[in-house]
Amino acid sequence: MKLDETINAKPPTDRQIASAYKSASERFAAIGVDAEAAIATALATPISVHCWQADDVAGLEAPDESASSGGIQATGNYPGAARTGDEIRADFEQAASVIPGSLRFALHALYAETGGEEVARDEVGPEHFATWMDWAEDHGWGLDFNPTLFAHPLADDNLTLSHHKKSVRDFWIRHCIASREIARAMAKRSGECVNNIWIPDGVKDSTVDRGGPRRRLIKALDEVLAKKMTGVVDVVESKLFGLGVEDYTVGSHEFYLGYAISRGIGICFDTGHFHPTESVGDKISAVTPFVSKILLHLSRGVRWDSDHVTRFNDEIRMVCDEAVRSGAMKQLRWATDFFDASINRLAAWVIGLRSVRKGLLYAMLEPWQAAAEAERTGDGAAKLALQEMRSELPFGAVWEQACAVSGVPGSPNWLREIKQYEATVLSQR
Repeated sequence: MKLDETINAKPPTDRQIASAYKSASERFAAIGVDAEAAIATALATPISVHCWQADDVAGLEAPDESASSGGIQATGNYPGAARTGDEIRADFEQAASVIPGSLRFALHALYAETGGEEVARDEVGPEHFATWMDWAEDHGWGLDFNPTLFAHPLADDNLTLSHHKKSVRDFWIRHCIASREIARAMAKRSGECVNNIWIPDGVKDSTVDRGGPRRRLIKALDEVLAKKMTGVVDVVESKLFGLGVEDYTVGSHEFYLGYAISRGIGICFDTGHFHPTESVGDKISAVTPFVSKILLHLSRGVRWDSDHVTRFNDEIRMVCDEAVRSGAMKQLRWATDFFDASINRLAAWVIGLRSVRKGLLYAMLEPWQAAAEAERTGDGAAKLALQEMRSELPFGAVWEQACAVSGVPGSPNWLREIKQYEATVLSQR
């Protein structure tokens, strides 16, 4: 079939979806898996969607050509990037209409709406996010937050909270404290707000002093987190590699893991922030006994580039499998973090979010208790056979039912709606 014929293929009828699901659910039930319960749990698990896919991490501040990106770079020039908060909100509403399940929305501090007034980052406040909070509440979406310690003249040398100049550190400390106040205001509206601190700090080549910046970072973070804030879930996010910090990253995984455990806060695992042969899935059961919360930033690493659109691939399936098998779902917070300016930005959102939701549903359809029992009794053959069995069963029919329950189209029909929005809205920008 040609492209247009595939995209415009006639969707299955409600009767066809129900019939296929009935057959599939019976096959899953035969191996002890409740497909209906799996659908309900997968759809009820909130996933926090990153706002910065809409505009290539440009933000709503006045552009400053002297500011560096902090190692963040969106590539591509696909037309239709959002230019205002209203356009970001409209774009996300369209994307959300074809994404099944419970959603949240994650904002960076550089998406403050100041009415044209220039507001320094260390002076930003909840009032600059009032429109975002009203909008999210109207749609039943909780909000999460991120201080923005990049794309600013005081981050030009890729040093912020660990900077050797006290004046620079103090500026970013004030910004992070202000960000926590914003997160607290958001939490008052929705009960919880994850406040994720990521910094670009590092050195390009042949680092001599590795301890000094880390000691300064500890002190700075302690100042930022000194005040307890109800409803705010504080987490810190490590980074392995970034442009301009190829030799040394101050906030490495080991550093933040020790910091999070010692301070009783959460940690963020970004699936693109580790060595290509490392698995974030393996880290979940290793860390959950020691930290209160893990924020999962689900992106797709390609070699050393971490921010490709999330796919329903082996890495996502393993992360979701381990989340379910380890019994850690209550400690986990699910989110996406990618930015691709080379394709339709709404489609990137939809592909990424639907992939994560598929991963959650697929994990909940595994007969893992029986496989675990086989493992405990030393029956390795039965263990492997049970794990393989899931891939042989009609997962697609259960996924179509999950979409139908949510009132969103299945594949590829959602793409037709996004393309119509592109033709009528994005192409006019």
